[in-house]
Amino acid sequence: MGDSFYDQLTEDGAFLRAERRLDTESVDKIILQLNRIYPQILTDKEATKFRKLDVPTGVRLGELLVHLQAKGEEACREFYRALHLHVEDVYYSLPTRLRLRDSADPFTYPISAYKQRHVMNDKGPLFFLGCFSLALGMAVVYYYGEDRMTGGSRALGMAALGLKRKAREVLVWYTEESLMK
Repeated sequence: MGDSFYDQLTEDGAFLRAERRLDTESVDKIILQLNRIYPQILTDKEATKFRKLDVPTGVRLGELLVHLQAKGEEACREFYRALHLHVEDVYYSLPTRLRLRDSADPFTYPISAYKQRHVMNDKGPLFFLGCFSLALGMAVVYYYGEDRMTGGSRALGMAALGLKRKAREVLVWYTEESLMK
């Protein structure tokens, strides 16, 4: 990843403070996650301080971020884990996540190779429609031309091979009857 979680939290701090999707409930969930699972990061007294409802959510979040940065790298990493767990849409829209996703990663396909993989040819849609029309025309001529020459459609007899017993009997009977005429 390159950047430490401390550096990422420094960069994402302004975005998190201004983010409207981080409401009081989601900030409280993050605080409780850090307090219950990692009491060495956020003690009960500190959690109570950050959960005061008379302080605006943006201010509480800003104080929490400063506190976590003072605690160190592990506290910042656990904050990102809690954010990912409780407010996933905000986590994926963080500036550092967007930058990491858009950067060239050796474990993902390059964007140019991804786009080229789906290009079949450079002739365009009219060429495709022309070829399709030609193939369809040949199939129609073959199907209806065979009916005039043999008195029946052998395609129906071939179609009967993959069907159930009753349908097969009907199609074979129709084919045999049209051949006798």
